[in-house]
Amino acid sequence: MQNGNFVQIVVRDNGIGMKREDLQRIFTPFEQVEASAGRRYQGTGLGLSLSKELVKLHGGTIWAESDGEGKGSTFKVLLPV
Repeated sequence: MQNGNFVQIVVRDNGIGMKREDLQRIFTPFEQVEASAGRRYQGTGLGLSLSKELVKLHGGTIWAESDGEGKGSTFKVLLPV
């Protein structure tokens, strides 16, 4: 990223949380943390990958943090002003 002014957007939840090894994987198209046939949460696995591409097109970066399963997640976006 270039030096300059940035805005940071932070979204926190108290949902299912994630293992450290899943934090990068969730930005891959069609990837989901819970991929079993009997999963409890629906979705296509496209939301975060599309978000990553849109943020990237605007010269920014996006990442996720979590203290582990059952402890929620934090998603951060950094965009140039």
